[in-house]
Amino acid sequence: MPDDKTDPREADEDQAKPAPSEKPQAQDDGGDVAADLDTLLSENAEMRDKLLRTMADMENLRQRTEREKTDTSRYAISNFARDVLTIGDNLRRTIEHVPADAAAQDPALKSFLEGVELTERELLKMMEKHGVTKLEPLGQRFDPNQQQAMYEVPTTEVPEGTVVEVMQAGYTIGDRVLRPALVAVSKGGAKPAPQAKPDQGGNGFGAGGAANDDISDGGD
Repeated sequence: MPDDKTDPREADEDQAKPAPSEKPQAQDDGGDVAADLDTLLSENAEMRDKLLRTMADMENLRQRTEREKTDTSRYAISNFARDVLTIGDNLRRTIEHVPADAAAQDPALKSFLEGVELTERELLKMMEKHGVTKLEPLGQRFDPNQQQAMYEVPTTEVPEGTVVEVMQAGYTIGDRVLRPALVAVSKGGAKPAPQAKPDQGGNGFGAGGAANDDISDGGD
């Protein structure tokens, strides 16, 4: 059996030596945790931003859908209403072509005329029920947004740019023009008073010049 020549003092010194320090490893782990935390915070902020954007897009989509639904409901009958206007035009022409004195002398003709007028009133009432309103531009300042000037009438009795005759009635549906009124506009009278608000001056014969353009395009 070989002799164990290990010095007991050396064994004691080996046991007395301190274990290697684990502090650098702990520091490395702390740095990794901090980096992971920063990454998580960044991802969280990015996801929150995407969520807010998605919610905003959904809200915009909801509002746009509601507007489209309302417009569809309001203007769905536009084409039908435009066709019905022809019936109203024919009723008006019938009324205007019957001389007043002839109707007064002929009871049958008078009764017929009253029936046509009643039919016209009922037609207008039915159209108003569905959002179609007749324009009444006679005597008002020309508005190119709702009227179409067919020709000019030289006169000094009314201010320049006044509607003096309506050849065909105009109508609106909701806040849109279903059919512009065909009108004649005065020329040569006193200049109209300036608009109260400069940004609305383009509605007539003001500085905007839109009304003059429409008249020149529609003139004979």
